Amino acid sequence: MPARTIAGALLGVLALWGAGAAAKEVTIGYQLIYSPWGVPITQGRFEKETGYSIKWVKFDSGAKVSTAMASGDVQIGVMGSSPITATVSRGVDVVLFWILDDIAASEALVVRNGSGIDPKDPKTLIGKKIATPFVSTAHFHTLFALEVWGLDPKTVEVLNMQPNQIAAAWERGDIDAAYVWDPALARIKRNGQVMIDSAVLAEKGKPTFDGIVVSREWAEKNKDFMAKFVKIVAEADDHYRKNKAAWTPDSAEVKALVNLFGGEPADVPPSLALYGFPTLEEQASKKWLGGGKESGAARTLAATAEFLKAQGRIDTVLPDYSKFVTPAYVEAAMKLAK
Repeated sequence: MPARTIAGALLGVLALWGAGAAAKEVTIGYQLIYSPWGVPITQGRFEKETGYSIKWVKFDSGAKVSTAMASGDVQIGVMGSSPITATVSRGVDVVLFWILDDIAASEALVVRNGSGIDPKDPKTLIGKKIATPFVSTAHFHTLFALEVWGLDPKTVEVLNMQPNQIAAAWERGDIDAAYVWDPALARIKRNGQVMIDSAVLAEKGKPTFDGIVVSREWAEKNKDFMAKFVKIVAEADDHYRKNKAAWTPDSAEVKALVNLFGGEPADVPPSLALYGFPTLEEQASKKWLGGGKESGAARTLAATAEFLKAQGRIDTVLPDYSKFVTPAYVEAAMKLAK
């Protein structure tokens, strides 16, 4: 074979190898939300078991994850149901493939001691400053709580702050109340009282959740990765559900979460206890990802969209949100788990 032909063949092989290597890279955006999946992140299990090079990027809010995914900088990201709704309503083609957690009581409206707010009298919120990350599930429930109490949002000052900013402003006495999640929630509870939480508001018809979404195009090209990824997350949740008592402040698991997400070890076990972590079977069921338009996730996104439009946060409510929800990768992970 002529030298030029050999060289050309080698270049072709190298080009194919390079393309394969590039295809095995992914950027994943996570938020500062205590969750069992943080343990395998710190262990490097996702890289080891998928063979992909993963860039993990920390974000303060779902709104920032949304922006990064819209630009193509992030392929997989954690967002609450409110920013997921806003993202797909604005034309970003991502799909929800995993319910990271049922938010339940893990997000709450806390009023600061000394603020003059009576936690049993919503009317005492009038004229006060309430901080929350805009377009988050906490923001969604802030506005819904005001609606439940019959308070015009214009009678309070709702401020857009990230969780770390909320904690700092709270300690300075710059804000009177805040709707947020841990670790910031645990910090402000030390000098405040819970007025209402998301478990109560869910019972009033507006549930919220945190989910993991992926670029539809990227997922379809990386189905094997997606199945293995879901399997690892599901195993982490299962380990927590079966060993809750062992997840103490001194445990390796809790220390891993603090190293990744921040906060204090003593705050992690009670924080995790406030969430619900659906099993693979529950994820695939109609309660969450299965069932098309009748899936719990699709119905939550549709209800959230109506609310966000009424608040002027999005321009359009889509006719069908089930196209942005899929149980496919959960079902694939279930096959791997057998």
